[in-house]
Amino acid sequence: MRTINNKVAIVTGASRGIGRGVALGLGAAGWTVYVTGRTVSDRQSDRPGSVTKTAEEVTAAGGRGVAAPCDHRVDSETAAVFQRVQNEHGHLDLLVNNATSYTTDVGPPDAPFWDIPLDMWDQMHTVGLRSHFVASILAAKIMIPQRAGLIVNISSLGAIKYAGGNASYNVVKAGVDMMTVATAFDLRPHGVAVVSLWPRLTRTEGVMAHPELFSDLSNAWSPEFNGRLVAALAADPRVIDKTGRALDIAEVANEYGIADSDGKRPAPLKPS
Repeated sequence: MRTINNKVAIVTGASRGIGRGVALGLGAAGWTVYVTGRTVSDRQSDRPGSVTKTAEEVTAAGGRGVAAPCDHRVDSETAAVFQRVQNEHGHLDLLVNNATSYTTDVGPPDAPFWDIPLDMWDQMHTVGLRSHFVASILAAKIMIPQRAGLIVNISSLGAIKYAGGNASYNVVKAGVDMMTVATAFDLRPHGVAVVSLWPRLTRTEGVMAHPELFSDLSNAWSPEFNGRLVAALAADPRVIDKTGRALDIAEVANEYGIADSDGKRPAPLKPS
């Protein structure tokens, strides 16, 4: 099956949440999307979503979804996904580093730092930061010979602003943004762009399962909104001008004229 634009993306951690939304947004723009994650079918997790289901939804949206089961804690599994893309397409246009382990499975998400289990700290750094670095290395080795490509690191305003919550999450996101700066510096001469994207509060499965944890969901955004923004960035022939930057979704939405499904756009962040 040949998609509309013959563009190929890998979206990590796309069984559910923001990753799934990004994959669907790319699918609607006609992309071939390799969907990675540990959950292959709904029966494997007590949380909704799987790489198989997301891939099917990407295809239904107008692209081509490819389920690529992968535990990003295991470098060899990550490498196998990139080799598969290279073997099947010979190029890679977009990598979206989204995989994370921000979960109550390994500790309370709002614990003070002295109560954070070290396993939680380690897992968040392994999946939320180290795996991004590994994937970026693998993407760079494909994109540099092409002299084209885009890497989007899903980050957060929490990279620069701490308002309580979980210290490990904020430290990881600060690391993600600095990784964006460093990798963009090295890749710019090769025509490859790297940006961080800061979503706002998003109506993911996890958020909607625990609405009591959030004071106001009226300003929450759909997961697919993030996907449409990533698709717009990837379609911009001058995206290299943004390389090395952390981009708030309001900035991206306003520049490209993209609204959420209800017609709304987020307001720009106020200077702190």
